[in-house]
Amino acid sequence: MPAYIVARVDVTDPDKYKNYMALTPAAIEKAGGRFVVRGGAITTLEGPEETRRLVILEFDSIEKAKAFYHSPDYERAKREREGAAEAQFIAVEGV
Repeated sequence: MPAYIVARVDVTDPDKYKNYMALTPAAIEKAGGRFVVRGGAITTLEGPEETRRLVILEFDSIEKAKAFYHSPDYERAKREREGAAEAQFIAVEGV
């Protein structure tokens, strides 16, 4: 069953965040994931206006999604994100 990681990110230091963005694609690919959404224009259809950056990653399973998040490669990227953004990451099973 596919699984997704949904990240809502408030970038506070765009220059520093670029370092994080440079590291993530290789870590995602190595873990068997792919970008479904990477930033892009957001239109709020209902509820409070969404102003955060939205990223959605797809993996073959929830186990692979969680393994990616805790992988050494992504741990390195997360350290680059510290001080550059506040983020919420959610793993969810697809259908």
